[in-house]
Amino acid sequence: MPQSLVQLLCHIVFSTKDRRPLIPRDIRPRLYPYLGATLDGFGCRPIRIGGAEDHIHIACALWKNHAPCDIIEDIKKASSKWIKDLDGRFTGFYWQRGYSMFSVSPAHLRALEDYIARQAEHHRKESFQDELRRILKKYGVKYDERYLWD
Repeated sequence: MPQSLVQLLCHIVFSTKDRRPLIPRDIRPRLYPYLGATLDGFGCRPIRIGGAEDHIHIACALWKNHAPCDIIEDIKKASSKWIKDLDGRFTGFYWQRGYSMFSVSPAHLRALEDYIARQAEHHRKESFQDELRRILKKYGVKYDERYLWD
């Protein structure tokens, strides 16, 4: 085949360092497009970005020319700098070191978009830690609780 054809739909999740509530409602409408533009700069297609005060969910289509870990590292680094530059409230802002990434079937993409859109409502009933444990279990990801949080 003379060309490379890729459809890599992903659900990416990462939190603030120590899951501190450092993403107030007033910056989310600016943060999410910033994250999307950073993804777009890699040739990726942001589909839905959302989250809560202590974490982010990203549904996107990754591009074939960049390693996923490089893309995530760059969006975290760029957005952390962007947030810190907003004002003095965010001088201590950091993302956690790690992240979670899951492949998504095109048949399940709409459900993921809806899930991300309802994050505020969802987190009235479930903490980020419980949510991530549930998602990891759903995808069959083995983990050691001692190394899951930072």
